[in-house]
Amino acid sequence: MWSAVSENWRVPLPAPVQEPFEVYVNGVAQRRGADYELRGRELVFSKPLAKEGRLGPLRWLSIFLGIAGTYRKNDSVDVQYTVNGQPRLATGLETQPAPHSGHGHQANVG
Repeated sequence: MWSAVSENWRVPLPAPVQEPFEVYVNGVAQRRGADYELRGRELVFSKPLAKEGRLGPLRWLSIFLGIAGTYRKNDSVDVQYTVNGQPRLATGLETQPAPHSGHGHQANVG
């Protein structure tokens, strides 16, 4: 069974994605319950996911001139799903660190 880890990462699902679907990180199939959990409309991963930030003008210039490359970690989360019998693929989904929940969650009642 999947257990909560102190640093989870979440990936909001695009609106058209409905179950059943398949999840891939960097092209590698992920298993629900082992690699991620579905919580509402978000995938929650127990391992850190990295997304390369925006490159500044100096970095772009150095890449253009061949002085430097971009070798930062950049995990890609993709979801394969079906709409009206047609296969679809959502690629490069946004990754976000999950908010820390040290005090637990309180439900709104009423």
